[in-house]
Amino acid sequence: IPDLAQPLQLYVHGEQDQHVSRRLREEGIWEPFETSLLLALLRPGDVFVDVGANIGYFSVLAATRVGDTGAVFAFEPDPENFRLLVANVARNDLGYQVTPVAAALSDAAGQGQLYLSTDNLGDHRVYAADDPRESVPIVLHQGSEFLAGRLSRVDLLKVDTQGSEFQVIAGLMPLLRMQSPPPRVLIELTPHALRQAGSSGRALMELLGELRQPIWIIDHIEGRLYPSGAQELALWCDNWDAVPEARGFMNILVGAID
Repeated sequence: IPDLAQPLQLYVHGEQDQHVSRRLREEGIWEPFETSLLLALLRPGDVFVDVGANIGYFSVLAATRVGDTGAVFAFEPDPENFRLLVANVARNDLGYQVTPVAAALSDAAGQGQLYLSTDNLGDHRVYAADDPRESVPIVLHQGSEFLAGRLSRVDLLKVDTQGSEFQVIAGLMPLLRMQSPPPRVLIELTPHALRQAGSSGRALMELLGELRQPIWIIDHIEGRLYPSGAQELALWCDNWDAVPEARGFMNILVGAID
């Protein structure tokens, strides 16, 4: 990975996982443009919140960037992913910077179920979708309530929760609104999954639009950011929702870039 402050090693899943762990085994990097973008956005002393941390790839990268004066909060509800997350933090001697939390974030605290994918161990979901899955009980934290008192600000927030992004952002909005300007947000936008989780792409974009920050489409193929807007992307989501079988998605960045 270019521009790393120190060499890193990660424990990954075995052959069962055909996505994140497989790519890391074969190529040593996951989502190269998003990786370089995250490293470029963080500075020493920053606070990074990783919601849907999986095995800790982005959390570990962020910890090397924010350094001893920064902090990383990594939320991962799946027990096996969380075990690897904790192991990866320890393997790279980053326990001082990273706080792993074995829970999911939502708009309300309580108990929930995590519905497990068998071949994509980053595609577990906190809602029952249209495919039969085994589930395990998990803890849900209301984001602003949980983080209040644990940190004074957030500099970069990453949310990748396979469709429950609206509930995550709704729970964090009180905290996000307290900052001026709000933190930058890296988030996945998947209309079909958002709809299955009881929300919609339009609802998520309108909520993010309340932050009144620039919005960028992350083009991981061309390796660049394209300027967009909340209403433009809400309309894009409406168009995808008009085709029930459509599975389109994109990653976006909310916030100013230097």
